[in-house]
Amino acid sequence: MDTEKILESLSDMGCNEKEISFMKKMYEEGDTDTLLRDLRKCRCHLMDELHDSQKKVDNMDFLIRQIQKEKKFRRDLWQNKYHPAKISWEQKR
Repeated sequence: MDTEKILESLSDMGCNEKEISFMKKMYEEGDTDTLLRDLRKCRCHLMDELHDSQKKVDNMDFLIRQIQKEKKFRRDLWQNKYHPAKISWEQKR
């Protein structure tokens, strides 16, 4: 894929129309320093979004594990694996 076609697909990479127009102009004018700076800026923005999404996934995983633990505890309690009078607060977690 040549550079011009890649620049045309910048919207798929998360760049807005203003950024795309500016980068195309920089490419056409041969101002690769400015073009590279803006491409790196867009990349940084994408990485920030990626990290934010990863935090959300991590929180979702934590919630899933907590609910699974609670479900197992309740099932075990129901099946009389634990005597309610002997369960400490720490075992409930």
